[in-house]
Order: sequence, then C-alpha cells, then structure tokens
Amino acid sequence: MNLEQYIRDIPDFPQEGVIFKDITPLLASPEGFRRAIDTITAEFADAGITKVLGAEARGFIFGGALAYKLGAGFVPARKPGKLPWKTTSAEYALEYGTDTLEIHQDAMGPGDRVLIVDDVLATGGTAAAKNMLVTSAGAETMGFAFLIELDFLNGREKLGEKRIISLIHVI
Repeated sequence: MNLEQYIRDIPDFPQEGVIFKDITPLLASPEGFRRAIDTITAEFADAGITKVLGAEARGFIFGGALAYKLGAGFVPARKPGKLPWKTTSAEYALEYGTDTLEIHQDAMGPGDRVLIVDDVLATGGTAAAKNMLVTSAGAETMGFAFLIELDFLNGREKLGEKRIISLIHVI
C-alpha cells in the first residue's frame, strides 16, 4: 500500500509558494492510518520503548496510537501554559523567532527509552527540542518516527545519530 496516495497537496497554504502536505485523508482512512501505525511499530518493536513523546496536535494522534501498540506510556509535549503540573521546557528556532515546548517534570526519567514521533520532519527544530526534553529528564531517545520527511530541508541533520524513520519522503 502506497501511503502517499493518502496525502493531499494544498498549494499556497498557509502562504503563497508553500505546498502543504495534508494528512487528514490518511487519518480518515482506516487502512492508511493502520498501515502507518503498524509500519512504525514494527520498526521500533525491538527497541524496548517505555514512553512515546508527541507534540500537539498531530503528534498526539500518532503518538497515542503508537504508545498503545508498543505497550508504552504517552508523554504530551505542549505549548507553554497548557500543562497543569510542574514543567520542563525547551526552546527552538522558527523561521522568524522562537517557540517553546513543555512536558511535565515527572513524565519520564532515567531508565525510560523514548520514541519521539510527529507527522512531519521539516527543519528539525521541533524534533531537536523534543530530544532536549527527553535528555534533560535523564531518559534516552531511542529514535524518531515521522509520517512525512521534507528531505530538501535537511532536518535529520539536527537529530544526530539516532534511528530515524520516515514513511514518506518529499525530495
């Protein structure tokens, strides 16, 4: 099954010149969504994953399903002020400025083996920030999983030597 068939290109969104990769057709397809989750699960089944970390919002969709399939806990990474407990934060660069993600301080710790997941790997800034959250908690990042990777942005260069899988590559 070719997962690319479930990705819709939206030209000039959110701004002119950008081709947005819309994943909602994949999410709406029981076969497509199942195939994506099962493929990532198979890639990390032997990694001893204890936690899956995903950032809002689409990272929650993939992360929750993967945590269930891997028998792991799910750690939500959110924008500042959205989590009700004591948090740890990581700041990352955007094209014009910075942003921040937070997790609860007690969400993971030493001995946890973490899979970081998201829908798209672009420049790598968000994924690198999630990796900082994992390492600052004393846990170990076992790898990264993405539905789509925008290869031309070279985001994986920011992620080091960790295992990285992307189901769809946009060259």
